[in-house]
Amino acid sequence: VNNLSFKRNNKKIFENINISLAPNNMIHIKGTNGIGKTTLIKILSNILLPTNGSIFWNNKNINKDLNNYYKDMTLIMDTNTSKKDMTIIENINFWKTIFLSNKKDDEIDSLLDLLGIYKYKNIMTKYISRGEARKLELCRLIIENKKLWLLDEPYLGLDQNTIGTINETFKSHTKKEGMIIFTSHFNPQIPNINELDLN
Repeated sequence: VNNLSFKRNNKKIFENINISLAPNNMIHIKGTNGIGKTTLIKILSNILLPTNGSIFWNNKNINKDLNNYYKDMTLIMDTNTSKKDMTIIENINFWKTIFLSNKKDDEIDSLLDLLGIYKYKNIMTKYISRGEARKLELCRLIIENKKLWLLDEPYLGLDQNTIGTINETFKSHTKKEGMIIFTSHFNPQIPNINELDLN
């Protein structure tokens, strides 16, 4: 990321942001509410376009190679994408279909069990709690199996046990050449996290 700037209604949100992320690394974007953390994630995922600056992936400007960028990237925002009138397992099977996931049923069952939502797998998501819906959303990281994870407030609504599981998942991903950029007010107990403070 080179010299990224963004203005909204002529108001400067941030300017001259530079990010370098290599495999086996993660970056924690920090800052107070309204400072531009979510906006930055949206720009990094090409939902919003920057006022100035460029984003490169594998030495190519993402705007010239969007398909390859999307092929390598999973985006999880602070709002959930699961359908409320579908069960947990129906949502997962839908995601598996659109992302051409090769995860087997027993792997999915183990994942749901690890997150403590296996017993709800046949329950419509409109009947599960906010925290449980968040756990379901985070299943996409494993289902999609992409190299770059972009996450906005991944710890939102999670209990302490699940926070530990997510931390271990993050560490495991970076040990396998994975890359992570996430925003959070929470400071996870993960060693060697690079920080970008927007304040």
